[in-house]
Amino acid sequence: MIVRWISAWIVCVYSAGAWAIAPYIQGDPVAGGNVQAVAGAVEGKLKNGGFKVIGRYFPKALPGYGVVIASDDAMLDAVGAAGGHAILGAAVRVGVRTDGSVSYANPDYWYRAYFRRGFDKHEDAVKGLQARLRAALGGDKGVGGEETAASLVNYRYMIGMERLDSPKSKLNTFGSFAEALKTVRDNLAKGAGKTGKVYEIVLPERKLAVFGVAMNDPESGDGEWIKKIGMQDFIAGLPYEIYIVNGDVESPHGRFRIALAFPDVGMGQFMRISSQPNAILDVMNAVAGVEKKETATPGGF
Repeated sequence: MIVRWISAWIVCVYSAGAWAIAPYIQGDPVAGGNVQAVAGAVEGKLKNGGFKVIGRYFPKALPGYGVVIASDDAMLDAVGAAGGHAILGAAVRVGVRTDGSVSYANPDYWYRAYFRRGFDKHEDAVKGLQARLRAALGGDKGVGGEETAASLVNYRYMIGMERLDSPKSKLNTFGSFAEALKTVRDNLAKGAGKTGKVYEIVLPERKLAVFGVAMNDPESGDGEWIKKIGMQDFIAGLPYEIYIVNGDVESPHGRFRIALAFPDVGMGQFMRISSQPNAILDVMNAVAGVEKKETATPGGF
């Protein structure tokens, strides 16, 4: 009897950890047409649902696609309490297309990756956000691939690749949060590294900040690389982030962040953008105020 009970317990634990979760939820469609108009319709739904719209992103070289970015007060409280890398979860991303289709980043997926072993402590906040998004945008079908709950806790694409807390993610260190914040703001304002600011969320009392970064280089910008791996339909994986924790400026490594956003992509597809992690590193270093070096750091797929 005891052996049977232990066996059943092991199966239950394994099953919970093996539960597959999709990175995006397909929302209810809106009227198609101009992508800006579609984005406007989604913004209206978000505002009616109690969200604050903080940005729009229409990647260059990717006409007909866009992202609406919002924030949610209750989720910001949870992110601030968790601190550290969790600031990456401060923004709510909703992808739109000219045909009126809508999809949004699945909180159950992304916050498992960002809260990591602290997810259980904030699970109620995540479920609350998920319910508010469903009420505002509809939908319950997961799309974009899947990962298990267990794998998201300490995610990496494959052995030897970077995790969320990789030391390679740290770009620059300043004497204060204020100095780091000013540097990132100033560099985004002047388009350092061919970038632009999509949104910013600052939690000054926690000394945390995150920025959505538009990468506009005509050769390696967002619109170019996402098309090469055929993932533009899951545009809610963008924009890429740079973030600040105390005086440290960081950005998730490309081999972590791109793979997390597009888990359905195989290694053959990733090899089409083998230089992208280094390109992203160069861009984010420019935003973080790092002096450019002559030799590139290895980091392709």
